[in-house]
Amino acid sequence: MRLLASLATVLVLGMIAATVWTITGSPGLVDEVPVNSIATPPTPAPTPVIISVDEGEGAQEIGDTLEDEGVIESAIQFRVLVELMGYDRLLQAGDYELDPNTPALNVVYRMRRGIVSSLFVTVIEGWRLEEIADALDEQGVISREDFLEAAVAGNFDFDFLRRLGRITPLEGYLFPATYFYRRDDTAEDVILRMLEAMDENFTPELRSQALDQGLTVHGVLTLASIIEREAKVPDERPIMAQVFLTRLRRGILLEADPTVQYALAEEPENAEEFGYWKTQLTGEDLEIDSDYNTYRSSGLPPTPIGAPRLDSIRAVIEPADTNFLYFVATGDEDGSHAFAETLAEHLENVEEYLR
Repeated sequence: MRLLASLATVLVLGMIAATVWTITGSPGLVDEVPVNSIATPPTPAPTPVIISVDEGEGAQEIGDTLEDEGVIESAIQFRVLVELMGYDRLLQAGDYELDPNTPALNVVYRMRRGIVSSLFVTVIEGWRLEEIADALDEQGVISREDFLEAAVAGNFDFDFLRRLGRITPLEGYLFPATYFYRRDDTAEDVILRMLEAMDENFTPELRSQALDQGLTVHGVLTLASIIEREAKVPDERPIMAQVFLTRLRRGILLEADPTVQYALAEEPENAEEFGYWKTQLTGEDLEIDSDYNTYRSSGLPPTPIGAPRLDSIRAVIEPADTNFLYFVATGDEDGSHAFAETLAEHLENVEEYLR
């Protein structure tokens, strides 16, 4: 029995050593390359293999499939690594895009964390649809045009989209996060995962809470998107939500700069010259004729102006208990604002901070 245990230990240690050797490479290999060796043209990238892992599937079945498909060299090595790392029955289900001859440890790591592909895009908080489209287009997998064409409500079936028109763009409805996608994914595939993330974060419970306060999903996301662009200090989000909600109830113009920035970028020549979010607005900018210009149009703009994070959504549903009606940026490095209850106080703040 002791002999068998010793042999098992040697086998496990051998597997680990082989894995480390595979990942780090053989010591001294660089020194053995002839100085005058002739460079060969780079080999084309290998064709990825799609490996489907079902919920609850064990390491043995997964390892056998990986070896059969040429993703890893040894199913036994894969199973030993899963066992040693305590990941048995913890590998996440999904359709994984993997290159042939991938190190087994790399595969274990990705399956434990559900990383279905090495390709990913990060949707930044406050981004508008065009910025998401640009980021995907830069990856060379999904074109800007395909993404924007697919990003309309009628292409997807979610409860929170049913009040939207079929051709309404999904501005503000794609949750900001990092998303992994495969080379054969379509624009619809990627957008679907972004909508699923919104569904998981802006939960039915939160939507019901908003409805109890007379707020629609569209209204919450629209106001949250404005707060997302305005707020830099997290604690100020609920205060800003209270300011905007109070102004809406009293019929006072919101006068939110980000809505003007959004309106300006609707004109391609402005977006090309100033980007999607013009930093220094002029008096002429504040007069732009647009339903998104909250210096001229009452109420909320027609749609959200970007992708709000969960904190901004919660701020609208759970605003602060204050009586402020105005705020102005202080110019401090932290991006904080000075709030005021009366116009006189606000004008004093403007004089102090914008002088």
